[in-house]
Amino acid sequence: MILPIYLYGQSILRKITKDIPLDYPNLNNLLDTMFETMYNAEGVGLAAPQIGLEDRILVIDLAPCAEIDPACADFKKVFINAHIVERDGEEVLMEEGCLSIPNIHEKVLRPGRIRIQYLDENLQAHDEVFEGYPARVIQHEYDHLDGIMFVDRIAGIRKQLIRSKLNKIMKKNVQCSYRVK
Repeated sequence: MILPIYLYGQSILRKITKDIPLDYPNLNNLLDTMFETMYNAEGVGLAAPQIGLEDRILVIDLAPCAEIDPACADFKKVFINAHIVERDGEEVLMEEGCLSIPNIHEKVLRPGRIRIQYLDENLQAHDEVFEGYPARVIQHEYDHLDGIMFVDRIAGIRKQLIRSKLNKIMKKNVQCSYRVK
């Protein structure tokens, strides 16, 4: 089932998510729906708040980014109850976009390496280190779990320059190839 993606301005995108219980009902169906919704929108990551849920869940499939980083070719992961416990490495400035902020791309500075603890789709615990493009995408999606959007991380002057575009998105005056709410 393909769900609508919540756009910039929706209050759910500013809420801090909660860890889910291990007996979360229909978890596999939700994960399938998240991937299907993400693929339909031609995204590489999707966090639960983007489909209206306050749950600490995100999905990522970086296969479309294999030309940027060959390590992305087989990178398809589910992160449940994720918590970044360390950020380090050289900070890298790179352009980002977001399904919840369509048609806007801005450069964001992020650490090049993270350590994250999470449960996978089988509720198996992991404590892993990611670098490069995977680390960037995880941090972007992880921010959604804490009510942060990539435009919150850009320079103030750049945010002022895109303010009118953000206001149009808040009014749903935007064209998307996917369903939005």
